[in-house]
Amino acid sequence: MEWYQALLIMLGTLFTLMLVGMPVAFAFLGVNLLGAWLFMGGEAGLAQLVRNSVSSISSFSLTPIPLFVMMGELLFHTGLAFRAISSIERLITGIPGRLSVVSILGGTTFAALSGSTIANTAMMGSAMLPEMLKRGYHPTLAMGPIMAVGGIAMLIPPSALAVMLGSLAGVSISGLLVGGIIPGLMMAVGFLAYVILRSRKEEAEEETAQLDVGKPSLWQRWWPFLRDVVPLLGIFVAVVGCMLAGWASPTESAAIGVLASLIATLAYRTLTLKNLMTSLLETAKVSVIILFVLVASTGFSQQLSFSGATGGLLSLISNYELSAFWLVVGMLAIILVMGCVIDQVSMMMITLPFFMPLAAAAGVDPVWLGVMMLIGMELGLLTPPFGLLLMVMQGVAPKSVRLPQIYAAAVPFLLIEALVLVSILLLPWLATGLPSLMK
Repeated sequence: MEWYQALLIMLGTLFTLMLVGMPVAFAFLGVNLLGAWLFMGGEAGLAQLVRNSVSSISSFSLTPIPLFVMMGELLFHTGLAFRAISSIERLITGIPGRLSVVSILGGTTFAALSGSTIANTAMMGSAMLPEMLKRGYHPTLAMGPIMAVGGIAMLIPPSALAVMLGSLAGVSISGLLVGGIIPGLMMAVGFLAYVILRSRKEEAEEETAQLDVGKPSLWQRWWPFLRDVVPLLGIFVAVVGCMLAGWASPTESAAIGVLASLIATLAYRTLTLKNLMTSLLETAKVSVIILFVLVASTGFSQQLSFSGATGGLLSLISNYELSAFWLVVGMLAIILVMGCVIDQVSMMMITLPFFMPLAAAAGVDPVWLGVMMLIGMELGLLTPPFGLLLMVMQGVAPKSVRLPQIYAAAVPFLLIEALVLVSILLLPWLATGLPSLMK
């Protein structure tokens, strides 16, 4: 069988299963079973598939995934995340579009503590959106910032998706985690600048004027921030600082983060047996899903390799003699188009078996490419018609908010994220600078 026939069978079966509504992980599992039977020798191939699946999730490098998830679940279910956002809101006064600014700063703070895009958007949408709409905020300034900062959780550590990408692609996990910090902060600054300029332009200062009546004292504004936010930011500093200094691996840093989160919940006296068990249960649910996806993705890569599809496609593309830059541009274009119709995990599972061998052959820095892939997948979270965060926002928004309004609210922030992606593409050191400092 020719390589292109094998590729057509594998991808055709995969997309058919996905179109009929089969969950992504099960669709890949079905393709893996078919591929093992066709290309790996029938029953012997199926036995080998099982052995490979076990070894794919036995790697110690995957340990940060449940630990990072646990950090976010603890802070979420104990209410510390809500306290931090409330403290940030009290601190900020006299700024146009005040609540939009609070949603960006609060969402970025929670992103640095949770690593979950869905949890970030759901929490900020539930906490901030009703009040913003009640005060007459334009939908773009109400929903847009909440959806946009949700995606930052994919970049700023702790990010379970970055760990997953590093594991699947064979890229330095600590490099990806640290490399996403500057792009994530660039996005947050861009969102803030847009919100403030847009609010000023529309003279949306009525709400600010109302809040200046009975203005709290300087100490009343700063004390909640020092009490509820600064100690939690210490968790982020501990996780990232240990990796940057070379004192701890990503797994050890994740364990430090969980320990710091537990100490914080005990110190604030918010940890109970009930919310601890809830956090553990939710961590187990999310981790099992992620590990199941990793098993399916690893098997898919192996089937493509055994069938000759990967080698054949590499030979075909190498004939065009593309430069490394244009090869990366083509990869990003594929990611952006796929983001319109499928989820981020599916994108990784489909593209990585092809992208990483191509990148290695062209001498592309894997951390640079990995960070840009994360940004491209983040754009997919806000891209109509099936952006995941668009659907989450629809779920938490009032019934009066229509889906076209949600789409429109995401557009300015999509453009800002695209600008950051172009900046990383043209200035690779923005993604590789911090990882290069690691000892």
